[in-house]
Amino acid sequence: MLDEARAAPEAVARQLTHDRDTYCDFGVALRRTTTTSLLTVARGSSDHAAHYMAYLIMARLGRLVTSLPMSLVTLYHAKIACQGLVAMVFSQSGRSPDLVEPTRFFTEGGAITAAFVNDLDSPLARAAQWVFPLHAGPETSVAATKSFIAQLVAGVRVVAAWQEDTALLEALAGLPDVLSRAADSDWSAAVEELRHADRLLVIARGTGMPTALEAALKFKETCGIQAEAFSSAEVMHGPTALIGEGYPLLVFAPRGPAQAGLLALTDALRERGAHVLLAAPTGTPGCNLPIVESASIELDPISAIQSFYPMVEVLARTRGFDPDNPRHLAKVTRTR
Repeated sequence: MLDEARAAPEAVARQLTHDRDTYCDFGVALRRTTTTSLLTVARGSSDHAAHYMAYLIMARLGRLVTSLPMSLVTLYHAKIACQGLVAMVFSQSGRSPDLVEPTRFFTEGGAITAAFVNDLDSPLARAAQWVFPLHAGPETSVAATKSFIAQLVAGVRVVAAWQEDTALLEALAGLPDVLSRAADSDWSAAVEELRHADRLLVIARGTGMPTALEAALKFKETCGIQAEAFSSAEVMHGPTALIGEGYPLLVFAPRGPAQAGLLALTDALRERGAHVLLAAPTGTPGCNLPIVESASIELDPISAIQSFYPMVEVLARTRGFDPDNPRHLAKVTRTR
């Protein structure tokens, strides 16, 4: 897991040198199409990456994006209208039936389908109209790391191509160097704080929320911690009742419109006695987990998860777990 997490900068650099024309052509297709609906189709870490792309699309383009409950197709056999539909599917392996079957259904129904997949020799790649390789290289770790980061980057490339945003593409070009530095950031404060924790809230908002979802999943998968992710707005609608003296929290507060509210919440929770780990740019008051800034505030969540992965791997081993062999998990999950 650690080796593959640290290989993410190289994987991103490799991806950015490939498929430029395909992304450009896809952007043209999206601009020319009278789109009525946009769907993302994914599970687990891939779903978090899809959520990040969806947030960028909604924020930048004003187009609503829905995450598909796959059982609508695989179990309930709903006759979803495909005319004007764009379905974007994210997967590392491309082999889970509940991803392949909806993709095939939408393609055959006339929708635009795009697969962002690491395994090009997979049923998902064959089922989609457009295929975007992640170029992450073989991933043997059960807990996905570099493929997740590669999916985040692929999502940004879609948005940049759709908007013909050269500034965002230039920011992406510098991301591998940012990730290399982020992988070496000192997040040891989290290891010390969480070595005996049995529960944890992970809080973020906006483009940082997919990072929080991914972090919570990794805490569960590799460390045996019951971690749950919440928006900083949602946490005040019930989960706040859990938070008292000594309660552990991880708050992701990268730059952007949501940061001020996240920092205010951090201060309030610390006054309550909670033990808050604050991931924020260096120099932010109260920050104990530094985020390496990128050339675009929208890319900072990618830098943050790059710093998180090496930390959680060490935390797992500190707690007596083997992050390379999570209990009850397999590399490819085949669900319907």
